[in-house]
Amino acid sequence: MGERARGVPGGREQCRIFRSEHGAHAHRAAPPRRNVGRELGMPRRIRGMTRHVVGVMAWLVLAPLAVVAQVPACQFRGAPDALRGRPSPPDSVMFRLGDGEAKLCCGRPAAGGAPKVGGEFPFGAPWQLGANEPTTLHVDFSATLGSVSLEPGSYSLYVIPEAGTWTVVVNANPSRWGLPIDADVRAADLGSFALIPSSLSEYVDRLTFRFEAKGPGEGSLIYTWERTALTIPLAHR
Repeated sequence: MGERARGVPGGREQCRIFRSEHGAHAHRAAPPRRNVGRELGMPRRIRGMTRHVVGVMAWLVLAPLAVVAQVPACQFRGAPDALRGRPSPPDSVMFRLGDGEAKLCCGRPAAGGAPKVGGEFPFGAPWQLGANEPTTLHVDFSATLGSVSLEPGSYSLYVIPEAGTWTVVVNANPSRWGLPIDADVRAADLGSFALIPSSLSEYVDRLTFRFEAKGPGEGSLIYTWERTALTIPLAHR
């Protein structure tokens, strides 16, 4: 075995050096940890409080990052420059509900004065509630959308509009393309519910979603486009 080096002159050994049998390597032990609080003459109680405050500050910095990381990024396809150049720009709405985080992702088409819902997108046919990729909802908590129960995860949404009633459909596949919504797509439907749309006094050219909180753990996703608004209830459960 290797031999131990002698201590430095003047007292204690500052470190111990061990050599291998072949003398090829040497490993130096880590120096003792400094107690800065003790060196500064801080009382033991103050030193403990300082460690506690530092720990709390670190938690406050890291905790929001952990929450945000639980909600996935929107699945828009293409390079950033191409996405920015789309006629229907991709957008998202992130919000908190109770102690959970949620995000709605959608493409935002402009009507340009031409009739869209009930025109280009006829009544009685499924429509994606946006443009390009499907409109998707991401929740990191158990939720109820309308009357449909959701577990934490990602879902796509579409509607079947009629003149007086819109049916909102929740689909298990958030990675599909927005249209067409055919039999294969609808095979992954999880549930649906009917809502009565309201009329807007002012024309909205570009499709918009926003979130409005209604109380602890409750709120609504509000869709507006052309002269129609649809309020979709969402609750933490």
